[in-house]
Formats: sequence, C-alpha cells, structure tokens
Amino acid sequence: MNRSSSLVPRPFLVILIFWLLVTPLSAQYHTKSKKAIKYFEKSGELLRSRNYSEAITYLEMAIEKDPGFAEAHLRLGTNFLSIGDYPNARGYLEEAVSLIPDDPKTIGAQLALADMYYREGSYEMALKFLQKFKSFNPPPKMVKSAAKLEQNANFALAQIKNPLPFDPQPLPDNVNVYDLQYFPVLTADQNTLIFTRRRSRDPQFDEDMVTSSKNPDGSWSDPESISENINTKFNEGTCTISANGRTIIFTSCSGRSSMGSCDLYISYKLGDEWTDPENMGTNINSRNWESQPSLSADGRMLYFVSDRTGGYGKRDIWKSHWVDGKWTKSVNLGATINTADEEVSPFIHVNGQTLYFSSKGFLGMGGFDIFYSEWQGGKWTAPKNLGYPINTADDQVSLFITADGKKGYYSYEQKGANSYKSLLYDFQVPEAIRIKSKSNYIAGKVLNIETKRPLQAKVELYDINADSLKSTVTSDSLTGDYLQILTDGSEYALYVSQTGYIFESLRFDYQESQDREPILIDIFLKPIRSGSTSTMNNIFFDVDEYKIKQKSSTELNKTVLFLQTNPSIRIEIAGHTDNSGSDSHNQQLSLNRAKAVYEFLINQEINPKRLGYKGYGSTVPVAPNDSEENRQLNRRIEFKIL
Repeated sequence: MNRSSSLVPRPFLVILIFWLLVTPLSAQYHTKSKKAIKYFEKSGELLRSRNYSEAITYLEMAIEKDPGFAEAHLRLGTNFLSIGDYPNARGYLEEAVSLIPDDPKTIGAQLALADMYYREGSYEMALKFLQKFKSFNPPPKMVKSAAKLEQNANFALAQIKNPLPFDPQPLPDNVNVYDLQYFPVLTADQNTLIFTRRRSRDPQFDEDMVTSSKNPDGSWSDPESISENINTKFNEGTCTISANGRTIIFTSCSGRSSMGSCDLYISYKLGDEWTDPENMGTNINSRNWESQPSLSADGRMLYFVSDRTGGYGKRDIWKSHWVDGKWTKSVNLGATINTADEEVSPFIHVNGQTLYFSSKGFLGMGGFDIFYSEWQGGKWTAPKNLGYPINTADDQVSLFITADGKKGYYSYEQKGANSYKSLLYDFQVPEAIRIKSKSNYIAGKVLNIETKRPLQAKVELYDINADSLKSTVTSDSLTGDYLQILTDGSEYALYVSQTGYIFESLRFDYQESQDREPILIDIFLKPIRSGSTSTMNNIFFDVDEYKIKQKSSTELNKTVLFLQTNPSIRIEIAGHTDNSGSDSHNQQLSLNRAKAVYEFLINQEINPKRLGYKGYGSTVPVAPNDSEENRQLNRRIEFKIL
C-alpha cells in the first residue's frame, strides 16, 4: 500500500527497451560463428512472438558459441533490462559496448547504462556514458530523456560536493524489532510514536499499525498494536495522527467496506480507546488507490496520494478541506507539486505552511527524493530538494518533522544480498533546511473548577489581529485533555467554552520568531451562577486611554455570543487599573474603559437591562503592584454574573 517497486522501468526506459528490441540489428554481425548467428536470429523470432524466456536461452547459447558476439550481448542485456534484472542487464550491455564502443548500434545501450549508473549513485559513470551516447547523433525521442538524466547527474554531483551535516541514528532495538517498519508519525508533544510494521516481505504477513510511548526517562516503550478496532487480518498502515493524538486517518486495503484497491479510514480516540474506523467517503476515496494521508494540525486539511485519473502523473498528491462538518471533494495540488512522474508520501508540518513530499519528477539524486514547498501568497512555492545526504540514490520517503522543526524521523531500507530491512531513524534537522516558521503547543486538561472533573469543551485558537479562527479542537470527554498548536507570526487568543460554563480566554504573543518551550496549563471553567467572574484577557487599550483597540474584536464578539447563548443572565462589566497615577484618575479611567465595553455590547443589540458597568480603579488588585508583570495583571476588564 505504500511503496513503489524499484524494478519498474522508468517511462523513457520503456520506450528505449521497445526501440532496442524492435530495431533490427545490422546483418553485419561481429561474429563468424554460423551457429551463433543461427541462435541469434532464432532469438529475434522468439522476441517478436514475445517469448522472452526462450529468447534468453538462445542468446545465451549464441554467446556460448562466440563470447565476442557483441550483438548477442546487446540483445540479451536489453532483454534483461525489460524484465527489471538490472545486474544482468548491465553486465551484458557493458560487454557489448566494450566490444564495439564506436558502433552506433550501441546508442541505446549507452543511454540505458547511464541511467543504471545514475540510479545506483555512480554519477560520474552515468555522465561518461551520456557523453558517448550524445556522440552518436541520437534520435529526438531519446534526446529529451538524456538531457534530463544529465541534468540530474550533474545536480547530484553538486550536492555531494556540498553535503549537509546529517547523522541519523536508528531508534532503539526494542522499537526496530520487526523486519520492516516504516512511515513513522508522532503527536505534537512527541510522546506517542505510531508506525506501520510488517513482520516479513512475505505476502502472508499483513501490515499493521503499532504504537510506542515515551517513558518518563525519555526511552521508548515496546511497540504494541494500536487497537483491535483498527488492525485486522488485512492491511492497515501509512497513517497520520492529529496534533493532539485524538484523530487518526489510515490506509486499509481490502477486507473493509472499500471503494477501491486501498481507501482512507478515520477513527477517533475517546479516553484510551479508538472508535470503529469509518470509510472517509466518495469525496476522498475512489475506485482507485488512495494512501499515505497527512492531516494538518488544525484538522481542516487532508493531503493524500492517489493514482486516480485527472492527475499529472502515475501518482499525485491531492487534498480535501473539512468544511461545515464534512470533507470537500478532493482536488489535485496542481502542477507546482505534481509532475508527469510520481509524487508520494506527503507530510504537512504543524505550521500548516510547509509541505514535505517525495518525488521522482524534480531534479534529484535518483529514485524518490524528499522535497519541500512553502505556502506563500495563496500558492505553493517551487519545491526544493532537501539535499545530500538526506537524499541519496536510494528511495527516500516517509519523513516526519517535529513541531519545533529541530528533529526528523524517517524510515530507511537496508538491502543486503540475502536480507531486506526497513528501520526507523531520527536525526537533527540541519540548520540550512530548518523550518523558519517555528511552532510549539499549549496542552493540558479542561476541568470543572469546583469538582475538578474533566470536561468536554470546545478549545478555539484565534489570530486576534486578523480576528480569524485558526483551529478548533475538543477536549477529551473522559480525560479533559486538549492540545493546540501555536506557530510564530501571530498574536493568539485561546477560548475554552462549554454549555453551562463561563468561557475562559488566554493570550499568547507569538509575533516574533524565537525558540519557545511548550505551554502546559490546565484550564478551569466556572459554572454560570451569580457571583462568578471572568477576566477578559483580550481587551486592549492604549496607555492611559479608553478607546478599545481593533484587536479586541474577537473577545468582544465572544462575549456577545456568550450573552446571546445565555439570554437569562445579567452581567456587570468591571474596569480595574494598577496603582500608577492618582486614585481619582485611576477611578475615572477604569470607569471609562468599562463603559466602552458596555457601549459595544449595547451596539450589538444586547438589552441594556442585562448590563451594568463600574470602575474600581486600583482598589481590587489581583497581584502586588511591585513589578511591570504584576501591574499588567491588575490592568484588566472583568465581567461578573449578577
């Protein structure tokens, strides 16, 4: 469900193989052995009838009769190339070009050898064969492919000359316990790791998802099945986990209510249990292959891979929005990201602006390379290669980058003569390619302030300068757990609300980019009853002024909504100051500020009989006026239920 075979010829190689096999070789053979020629010509008949295995036998017999029979080496190498047997193909093609190095009939072999050397990372050898290829005045069909191959080989050499500092380390042996483990993802707090495992390449072993948790000492626990509700006897894997770890979207192939070969399914975590997965429906799934999902931190954008029609290549990256309680019809990410080749393994960082993915269609080191693109000005920037040695001649897929942008996880395939392993690694992201838009998170529990019991509450994050909703999550009904991502570049307000309770508001200034620690805070909601108070933390005034600043709109509108939702309550708006200035001045300033809020609510058609306002000056501090931080706490607007 998640990987492409490295034995599948490239599109241009398919054309090349066809050209080599159907183009008659000159009757002027480089052999005097009549037996060898007879066997050779018989192989041609067999190839025309597509009897490839018997053709190989006759070609081997021809070479046995005359080891210097260049045309037989050439045809046999091409035959092995057509079935993806690159070691044998290279051996015979190299022998052919060594026997007749200046014969134009080797032109296809020169290009095929250049591609094979490029694929294995022998870039200088690839360029050597390309130079020879170009000396033969190649046909137009081959020129374009050769030019791209040459461009890639030169790019790869330039990358090797300027390597990034990169020291990947395998995850502990108790995590890398299977023959195959791949596509790692983590929650934003980096405390939960989920990945796909397969006990063997043998088809009898299916794919499942397993999870490992961070122990108090920083080590990883032994992996265990994520849930009996999710894993079955069929294939489940290549998942994405929401930032708060409460939503998972994964791939399942056959055995469920699938619409095609592989579909995407969604499940939610309540307490410690995952719900029964649901097929994500026709707006996302099709009769074709869908896999490798990546969910944005706010849960409102899903990226995934599909081979459906209407794309740019064999496999493309698509997206769907969560709007009004449902996923929209999927759309292709477009030609900036998708090419005529293959794009797979998307990963959208929690900042919502940086997309990583693997591709064969851009300048690269060979196979799948990892690229990234930034969402700027309403469009994706041209993808950039992550560079060497993150990318090599092997396939690089399944990248995950942590919220702070400092650490990455990926899987790497180790191929031996008689073994095949795929292990999980982590690494420090090189500074040169580190995300500029930094992120961390706020997390904790939502609790009833009186009973301390967990509450299922709506937790909304707003950009208060734009008065725009950035993300909405719901705290867990059984534990009260919540998590929201905070990304540099905005000034945020966090609102926590539940029916029957006064909403709480918090403020976080992330306008400047800097390293920050995660914020861990429990939020206590007060039941709506007479005497309960709430501080309006996102009401702003200029110094010594009472005109409400524009960025207060979010908080004011939340207050209006609260009063509309609870039409029977009455409130008093209270203004407070610190002890700077005279008592009379502070009294008047606090009164004017309370009145400004009162008048806003009146203008929003809140009945004046439900409202009152009062200025308390500096008489009711919540902290000693002995520091600027404490004085700021004392300068506030509150409302009290009457």
